[in-house]
Amino acid sequence: MNHYEPLPWKNVWITGAGRGIGRALAILLAGQGIRVYASSRTEIELEKLVAEYQHLPGEIIPIRLDTRCVEELEQLIKEWDQTDFFPELVVLNAGTHDPFSAAEFSAQRCKHLFDINLQGTINCLEPALQRMLKRDKGQIAVMASVAGYRGLPTAAAYGASKAALIHLCESLRLDLKNTHIKLQVINPGFVKTPLTDKNEFTMPALLAPDEAATRILNGLLSDHFEITFPKRFTFILKLLRIIPYRLYFYLAGKIVK
Repeated sequence: MNHYEPLPWKNVWITGAGRGIGRALAILLAGQGIRVYASSRTEIELEKLVAEYQHLPGEIIPIRLDTRCVEELEQLIKEWDQTDFFPELVVLNAGTHDPFSAAEFSAQRCKHLFDINLQGTINCLEPALQRMLKRDKGQIAVMASVAGYRGLPTAAAYGASKAALIHLCESLRLDLKNTHIKLQVINPGFVKTPLTDKNEFTMPALLAPDEAATRILNGLLSDHFEITFPKRFTFILKLLRIIPYRLYFYLAGKIVK
C-alpha cells in the first residue's frame, strides 16, 4: 500500500461504503491512519468491512444509513452537531444501477434510481454544505460517472441521474468560488463492482475497485474539479460529447455492439 504524507484530513465520511468503490476507498483511507465514517444501507456489509480491517492504523466507524431517509440522516447530523463535529472530507458515493431498455422502460424503476443516485446525494449534500459554509472550510466529492456525459443504451435512468449530478456540481462549484470549500465531481470509467456486473456488454479498460480508490485519492489531493479515469478511455468519451448527434449515435452503437 502506498503511503501518503501528510493527508489533509483526520475524519472522512463515505456514503455507500459497504461495497465497491466506497468500500475500497474506506480501506485505503483507514490504511493511511484516517478515521473513516463508513455509511451504508446494508448493516451486514459494514460489519464485514469492520471485522476484516480492524488491523489498519486508522479506524472504520460503521453507520447504518439509507441516504433516502431524511430522518436517519437528521439523527446522524444531530449526533455530530452535539459535539460541534463534522468530517473534513465527505465523499458522496452511494448509488445504484438498474439497466433497462426502452421496451422495459418503467417510471417506477427510474424513480428508484433517482431517489438513490440523485436525491440521496442531495439529502447528504445539504447538511454538508451548511456546516462547511459556516466554518468556511471543508471538502466534498460527489460520485457521478462518465455515463452522465451522453446517452448510452440501457442507461436512460442511470445516465440521467449521473448527468444531473455533474450539472449540480458544476453549478455549486461556481457558487463556492469565493469560499474555502473544495467541491469535486468523480467520473470513473468502468470499475468492477456489483453494479457493473449487471452490464451485459464488454466494458473496456475495466479497473479493480482498489485501483479506482487509489486514483480517487490522488484526485482528492489535487486541485482538479473533475476526477476521471482511466484517462485514455475517458478522453474518448469526452470527445463523443462534442460530436454531432448523427455521428454520435452511429459510433455509440458500434462501440456498445
